[in-house]
Amino acid sequence: MLENGHRIMKPARPVGIVGYGAYVPRYRLPGVEISRLWTGGAEPPPIREKAVPGPDEDVVTMSIEAARNALARAGIPPNRLRAVWVGSESHPYAVKPSGTIVAEALGATPFVQAGDWEFACKAGTEAMQAAVGLVGSGMADYAMAIGMDTAQGRPGDALEYTAGAGGAAFLIGPAAESLAILEGSLSYVTDTPDFWRRAHARYPEHGGRFTGEPAYFHHITEAARRLMEALGTRPEDYAYAVFHQPNAKFPQKVAAMLGFRPEQIRTGLLVDEIGNTYAGSCLIGLTAILDEAQPGDRILAVSFGSGAGSDAFSFVVTEAIQERRGRAPRTRDYIARRVVIDYATYARYRRKIVMDTEG
Repeated sequence: MLENGHRIMKPARPVGIVGYGAYVPRYRLPGVEISRLWTGGAEPPPIREKAVPGPDEDVVTMSIEAARNALARAGIPPNRLRAVWVGSESHPYAVKPSGTIVAEALGATPFVQAGDWEFACKAGTEAMQAAVGLVGSGMADYAMAIGMDTAQGRPGDALEYTAGAGGAAFLIGPAAESLAILEGSLSYVTDTPDFWRRAHARYPEHGGRFTGEPAYFHHITEAARRLMEALGTRPEDYAYAVFHQPNAKFPQKVAAMLGFRPEQIRTGLLVDEIGNTYAGSCLIGLTAILDEAQPGDRILAVSFGSGAGSDAFSFVVTEAIQERRGRAPRTRDYIARRVVIDYATYARYRRKIVMDTEG
């Protein structure tokens, strides 16, 4: 529908989050370890540490863990899922969906939609928008949307300090069964070349002068403001807000630009502890918020994906949160079980050392 001259998306059938789950690998690489190797410790790292996947972990294995947590909280059997969609920019296969593997492992096959979404760091919220549409149209009662990444960063590049691993899964269902009801959403997209990775390239490239303005700040502020205008809400109406977290500074700055107080974003601001989880960044922050939110709390969540675009969502928490959140590990439980590794171990786990055997 068109409201106040802006396009807000509301499903014909009210929907919300029925279950949610997070996953963060246990290994942590301190930022000072990266700085020690590449600058001799001359430059302070932008975050304290980042999560690193183990040698047997990838987007599929981590998605399965998060999705099982979401199903446990929802309390529904996996064969009732009608979609399993995985948003990521680090799918393990170039041609073969992650979604089918995850659906099979969950026990959701064979009568289920399954596939992958890509839009840099907003691939997870793209999957969520699609799940809202599928359930909201009445074509399905339950759909799983996952945002998960094992983010890449070229050795020595600025991205290496923050490119982390982890993400979240959300089970979308009817509003009557939801622990957080969707009030509305809005997407804002332009062709802005701030970050990209060509086919067959191992690491992404970034256009430095585009990364703040006109990319991150412009898209997030436009999506958030237009959604709040259409809903008739203001920053003070929200108990919590969470924004895409490429580093610790950007989400704090954009929150202030929009009129949110530091305490409104504190719970969901995880980047300093686990890094930028790309497609999982905004969504895993939302899981941390749901772990402590109370009935009646309103939550604003705004993603950002390079290329570029943002998805904004407004949720209202229901009484169901009280009983369901204890059914699976909380996001902080995963963050707390940390094992510190050095750069050499990180390079081995992330396969950054490539031997030339033809010489």
